Amino acid sequence: MQDSEMRHLWQVANEMADAARAAILPFFRGAALGTENKQSGGFDPVTLADRAAEQAMRDVLARARPEDGILGEEFGHDAGSSGLTWVLDPIDGTRGFISGTPTWGVLIALSNADGPFLGIIDQPYIGERFRGGGGEARMEGPQGAQDLRTRATGDLSEALLFTTFPEVGTPEERAGFERVAEAVKLTRYGMDCYAYALLAAGQVDLVIEAGLNAYDIQAPIAVIEAAGGVVTDWQGRPVHNGGQVLAAGNAELHRAAMAKLNSA
Repeated sequence: MQDSEMRHLWQVANEMADAARAAILPFFRGAALGTENKQSGGFDPVTLADRAAEQAMRDVLARARPEDGILGEEFGHDAGSSGLTWVLDPIDGTRGFISGTPTWGVLIALSNADGPFLGIIDQPYIGERFRGGGGEARMEGPQGAQDLRTRATGDLSEALLFTTFPEVGTPEERAGFERVAEAVKLTRYGMDCYAYALLAAGQVDLVIEAGLNAYDIQAPIAVIEAAGGVVTDWQGRPVHNGGQVLAAGNAELHRAAMAKLNSA
């Protein structure tokens, strides 16, 4: 892909992230979230902010990239003709959003037949944007701009591990996660997509999750891989379509964590 085309794609991606920010922030920590539950027998919330943000991003694409496909959490899949698909999660971490914690984010990925090659993890309230792909691995925020680089931690005993839900999927998946958690220095919970951003920024070493969808993981894949990390399923295979996710700062730590996950 030519540099001019990549610059155009980044321009569109950033415009989408800006539009999502503008749509979401008036709702955050407000009283009129319009929360609904999408899951029968459980709790999978969606708010007016989720829908407004995805629609704002789709409006940008309708004007700037009408030939591309879109896969969004709230409004589904629209096939395109270009061979490129934008994968959107307008608010990853809606439970955190409705709780007022600033750990949710806007996820934007651009994929081709080989998977995601451009990604943004944006945290509108803090004002941080993590970008990866096309030769870029950068973040911008209140402390300025800096390059993204994952940590070189190779020993599990020195690693910092994140996941979102303590239960981590099925009982078998939970057991695999616990084997890794018992081996690391520190385990933390509840960070949603912000955990992946921190991994790309070199603040933590591992993120392990299960039951993800494509729109949950494609943007983190692009950002983390651009920063030098590794993202696969628990068997080391591509995880573009979601499922079990193992993200690590480097290949050595990834191998060590994967061995623990599969050592039953």
